[in-house]
Amino acid sequence: MMFEQQDVFNIGSWGRYGKFRIPGIVVTKMGSVLLTVEARYGSGADWDNSDILMRKSVDDGDTFEDPVLLLSHVDFDNGPINNFVMIAHAESNRVTAVFCSGYSKVFSMFSDDDATTFSSPVEITSVIENFRDEYPWKVCATGPGHSIQLDDGRIIVPIWLSDGTGTEFGSRRLGHRPSILTVIYSDDFGSNWLMGDILCSDGDYFDGIRITNPSETVAVQKNDRTVMFNIRTESSPNRRLIVTSDNGVFKFQINRFDDYLLESVCMGSLLRYKNHDENKKDYLIFINPNNLQKTHEGELISDPVPGSSRDRKRLTVKLSRDDGETWSFGRVIEEGPSGYSDIAQSSKGDIFCLYEFGSKNEFLDNDEGSYLVSKNQFTSVRLCKFNVSWIIKEVSEFS
Repeated sequence: MMFEQQDVFNIGSWGRYGKFRIPGIVVTKMGSVLLTVEARYGSGADWDNSDILMRKSVDDGDTFEDPVLLLSHVDFDNGPINNFVMIAHAESNRVTAVFCSGYSKVFSMFSDDDATTFSSPVEITSVIENFRDEYPWKVCATGPGHSIQLDDGRIIVPIWLSDGTGTEFGSRRLGHRPSILTVIYSDDFGSNWLMGDILCSDGDYFDGIRITNPSETVAVQKNDRTVMFNIRTESSPNRRLIVTSDNGVFKFQINRFDDYLLESVCMGSLLRYKNHDENKKDYLIFINPNNLQKTHEGELISDPVPGSSRDRKRLTVKLSRDDGETWSFGRVIEEGPSGYSDIAQSSKGDIFCLYEFGSKNEFLDNDEGSYLVSKNQFTSVRLCKFNVSWIIKEVSEFS
């Protein structure tokens, strides 16, 4: 068994940033570990100016180089650079990246030298531009977290779109709600991009349940080569929504709200863990805040509105041995405040989890023995490394 952790992005350590958010991690074919964050200015809100920082490790995550400014908001109309998604290619040293600027433009770039240098970003907004005729989107966002390359070489990146009519950011900013979910994909290693079908939309129904604001999505290719999408929504079950496709881009089928995976209305991360034992199938590993409690000004709300956001805490890893049909093994990574995460498998078979950690407004409720979070203000991004044995040491059934 093994569990190690270190803080890799701390407020005040690099630059005049107000917050580090939206972690991303991949391991390259050469075994290098790449970490990225949105380095946000001011209060660190979604629409504040932000840069993309990267750190790299060549010793399996033991040590990291100082952060490199990968993308500067100054070069992108002085707005947010958001939802930076990396894909590590399986058969080459290439790392493809897709990201958005100002929640309105989409770009791609790549590295062929183990992330030592990257190509200049190329705008690919035209891939989704024509879809405005069907859905008048004004806001777009890829991922976040890493995305995947299928066994046939196809790269897929989930992307959600909104018409911007939501009022959650006030009258001066476009809202991120209502939303619909689609994918962009490339069959030539990121040189050209196309748009796939719609996975699901706000207002769709499954088994009599309204799907509300599907957005941040992670994908995985299962052992049977089916592509599974694990989706954040604000639907009443407060469970992760599962959608599948045979090819990852067309003919999507809404499968279920997964009873095993709680939805705190937060991004989650998903990985197909390559099993070195050829006699065993690969595992699926999922991480998110496994919590349905909600507090307001330090007081626990006894009956939260179904589908509403919950406290971002109790980050938990879960493991499935049957392609996500059940999740029988799980363990808490971070009991206290913890939010967005991303996950990768090391070249040695260990598991990395990069996640938002810490809060300016946290305290331990001694009577309940749990953390109450009045407002999420994550102060750092933390990296932990563990193995499968650590996950299954404490066997528990999650529901």
